[in-house]
Amino acid sequence: MGAELHFLTKTAFKGILTPNPYLDKVYHFDKEIDEVLPELKAEQYDWVIDLHHNLRSARLKLALGRPSRAFPKKNLEKWMMVNTGIDWMPQEHIVDRYLRTVRHLGVQSDGAGLDYFIPTDQVVDLQDLQEQGLKLPFVAFVLGATHATKRLPPESMEQLCRLLPCSVVLLGGKAEAALGEQLAQIGPHIWNLCGTLSLHQSASVVEQAGVVLTHDTGLMHIAAAKHKKIAAVWGNTTPRFGMYPYDPKGLARCENFEIKGLSCRPCSKIGYAVCPKGHFKCMNNQDLNAIARYITLALT
Repeated sequence: MGAELHFLTKTAFKGILTPNPYLDKVYHFDKEIDEVLPELKAEQYDWVIDLHHNLRSARLKLALGRPSRAFPKKNLEKWMMVNTGIDWMPQEHIVDRYLRTVRHLGVQSDGAGLDYFIPTDQVVDLQDLQEQGLKLPFVAFVLGATHATKRLPPESMEQLCRLLPCSVVLLGGKAEAALGEQLAQIGPHIWNLCGTLSLHQSASVVEQAGVVLTHDTGLMHIAAAKHKKIAAVWGNTTPRFGMYPYDPKGLARCENFEIKGLSCRPCSKIGYAVCPKGHFKCMNNQDLNAIARYITLALT
């Protein structure tokens, strides 16, 4: 009661957090925490909650000299899973593990899931696209992911676009713009918005979608925050790391598509530019017809 909540992040992520009404202040830095250290010291915090638990955050805690609590990252468990296949990961979503970091402060989950706040000036009006033929409900297809081994091959994305009997809106950044243009040539039911929207605007499109088809990436979690039906396609990473869509009131809304039983998977807790084994079975063996069937049923 009466507590203030401040958040420290990199400048690149500041825009995601500033619309959040639950945050009293958002501090940010470009490269080093020294950029904001004097301001943070002046705050004289009662507690510092460290959700990164890395060398940078350790240096920050030492510099601030305030009581702190750090998030257990389970790096050993992840290493074991990647390198030996032994699964020591807890049966718990990472969000619930984050919440345990502040349990000593009386913080408990409200059971409502994640929040994502879209500024009113970033809400996308799809009326123009509807007048041009976009039909509701539509599928938002998130093409991107930070690493290539977390993305379907372009030919698989093309096949999925051909299999879906509905309007499909393609989402992604500038890196996906050319692929989006290529996929948009498949037919008039494909709408390419890659490289034209901000993250908030992409989130607005996700919020208006009937189903979100996505890789393991940020918009997947935004879709969960908006309680959307999700078809999540997993490549070299795995939901067992605890970072699947978090929606405690509606887990049935998400279907995870992954190739189980591969001895080489997960090959990384993050991803690679190319498959280390060369065969890329975790994505090449995906049942695209099953994904299309799930989406078709989810739209009804």
